This record gives sequence, C-alpha cells and structure tokens, in this order.
Amino acid sequence: MYAEERQQEILCEARAAGRVDVVTLAERFGVTTETIRRDLTALERSGVLRRVHGGAIPVERLGFEPALATRDEVMTAEKERIAKAALAELPEDGAIIIDAGTTTGRLVQALPVDRELTVIVNSPPLATALATRANLTVFMLGGRVRGRTLATVDDWALRPLAELHVDVAFMAANGCSVAKGLTTPDPAEAAIKRAMVTAAQRCVLLADHTKFANTYLARFAALQEIDVVISDMGLDSGVAAELAAAGPEVIRA
Repeated sequence: MYAEERQQEILCEARAAGRVDVVTLAERFGVTTETIRRDLTALERSGVLRRVHGGAIPVERLGFEPALATRDEVMTAEKERIAKAALAELPEDGAIIIDAGTTTGRLVQALPVDRELTVIVNSPPLATALATRANLTVFMLGGRVRGRTLATVDDWALRPLAELHVDVAFMAANGCSVAKGLTTPDPAEAAIKRAMVTAAQRCVLLADHTKFANTYLARFAALQEIDVVISDMGLDSGVAAELAAAGPEVIRA
C-alpha cells in the first residue's frame, strides 16, 4: 500500500470513529509507529487532522473550519463526479445560484459552453472564472469577503438576494443530517446560504460523503427544503436511504 492510500484510510477511520490511535494503526497496517506518525503529520499539514497525544482527531471534531485551499485538495475525484452529475440539474436557460465552495467550484468549471444562463455567485474566485464566458451573464453578490472561504457575506450580499428568484440554487454545506439539516460554522455565511435557498425554486446540495457525519454551529436549511442531494459512492447506503426518506432525491455519483 502506498503512503497516500494509507493516509486516506487513516483519514476515513478518524472521521468515522472520531479519533485514531498510533499504536492501533501501526498494528492494522503492519508498519512502524514512526511511519504512522509521519502519516499523521502529513495529514495535519493538509489541514484535515489535528495531532493529539497518542494519535489524532479530524478537524471537524474541533469545530475548526479549514481554509479554502486546504479543502480544495481533499476528495478531488469525488467532487469532480458530483459536479458532473449536477449538470443534469441545470435548466435549459434561466437563472441559477452557485454557492461558494470547493465542490460547487468544480461545477463552475464544468458548466457547458452552449447554454445561456444567468449565474449569481457570492465568491470572487468563482465570479472571475465565469466572467469570461460569453454564454453567461454573471452577477456577484457584494459584501464582506470571509478570508477563510472567500465568500461574500453580511447585508450587502443579503439585500439583493431578497429581491431575486432563480430556477436552481446549487448549494454547499459543511455538515448535513436528517435531524439537524444543513449546517456551516459561520452564522454570517449561514444567513447568505439561507437567503439563497429562499430565492430558489429548486435547491440542489453538492456534498461529498464526509459532510454527512458532521454538524456545525449554524443551520441554514432543513433537509425538506432541498430537492436533490448529490454525493459520491462513499455515502453509506443506510444514510442515503434516511436522507431520501426525509424528502430529497439522493444521487450517489
């Protein structure tokens, strides 16, 4: 097993169990404890684990929100598949919202060049990527830019959303569950997301399977407000069934 494969398995186990232990991991993978410590150090540098005495815990357990660049390097293949599956939810024409996020960013890259759409975003990087596309009319919501997510928030972003109606909102979330709905760590960002959901005729959540094990501070939507959930094949079939029973169509790409 390559180090990268072992580290991905360590990360999955940490997220499932809440923490991992160096000695237990060394026995499981048949390597030395020094090798496991190097793996944990590499994962900590990637911003997905935090080292603690004797092991590590996933950053989600700390209520810590990794920076955009760090999150963009995680689950890349899954995010690509989710974005491609989301293309089926695009209207033939009309207006859409694309929420700030790394998976929604993959959707921006995949938008077809032969479809004329009005696209509303709250992310300067996404607006820049879309602005040169001749088939798109792009509006960026103003406001304060959060350094950690590069999303615009606060009143300057909220006021225009109150006057908008779009066909589809493609949403991102840090956490999602049947009981708690869609959540994110920052209340200001949650307010923008809530307004996006309200402005849309249909809402599509783009979220890799790791998002369904976490709940964060601020809820911005109930699961019943979401029409389609698009995740990857790593989403547990039982969890997928629970989500579908709550209302939305669930697609595992």
